Amino acid sequence: MQMNTPPRSTIRLTRRGRAALIATGAVVAATAVAVPLLSVQSGGGAAEHPTSLVIPEGWRSGQVYAAVDKALALPAGSTKKSLAKAKLKLPADAEGNPEGYLFPATYPLREKSTPESLLSFMVETAHKKFNGGHVTAGAQRNAMNVYQAVTIASIVQAEAAAEKDMGRVARVVFNRLERGMPLQMDSTINYALNRSTLDTTADDTKIDSPYNSYRRMGLPPTPIANPGEAAMRAAVNPMSGDWLYFVTVKPGDTRFTANYQEHLRNVAEFNQNRKKPSPTAEASTPPPSQAAR
Repeated sequence: MQMNTPPRSTIRLTRRGRAALIATGAVVAATAVAVPLLSVQSGGGAAEHPTSLVIPEGWRSGQVYAAVDKALALPAGSTKKSLAKAKLKLPADAEGNPEGYLFPATYPLREKSTPESLLSFMVETAHKKFNGGHVTAGAQRNAMNVYQAVTIASIVQAEAAAEKDMGRVARVVFNRLERGMPLQMDSTINYALNRSTLDTTADDTKIDSPYNSYRRMGLPPTPIANPGEAAMRAAVNPMSGDWLYFVTVKPGDTRFTANYQEHLRNVAEFNQNRKKPSPTAEASTPPPSQAAR
């Protein structure tokens, strides 16, 4: 893991009003996004059809599509192909991409359930959760619209090692945007490469993608996952602090700092801990996100 001092940069707004930061360089770091397993619940014996579908917080749209295919016993790719006829009621900024609006929850599976009905239910649920007065007011208070808040919430969902860290991770995002720094979130690169990993290489940070937050300034063009309510609360009401960097040194120990040298020491400890053998397979599995900025 190697990091350089963040470059000086300036800020402007794109035609959509989304903050876009123009800078001269990038920084290298590492993170991970855990991929949960599909969960379906049935009413009884193994031969029975599932009665509900559980969509965990932080799943990407591709994972949701695959889960719906499996739950409805459809050929792989069926749900994704159904998007065109689903006529989902998405924000204009989404441009037809439901990422971020397939709300994580438990959805009933009925005899007449279809990919279109399930996706519509997820999007309707997202609107109910995201368009409340406190969310709208929080977004406005932070000079953004709700879609931008969902995008930040998706990053928080992917990066925070625990719910208690979400408010601080959100503050890091805002502080970096306000200071004209690239976000440098490896979760966005993982999204671009459709993977989940702790290891981000220097070559990874050079990929030509609008989701490469090392080279592209500001927020990614869409959410990178489907966030839950806790992440959304953090996005519209981040904790107060001057933090610019964070790293989950070990499970339960995420350290936030505004001091670059202190952060490098934390990163060194993170790398050292990764070299230690884990006593059990369970202990070796990273939490939903271990992030180093």
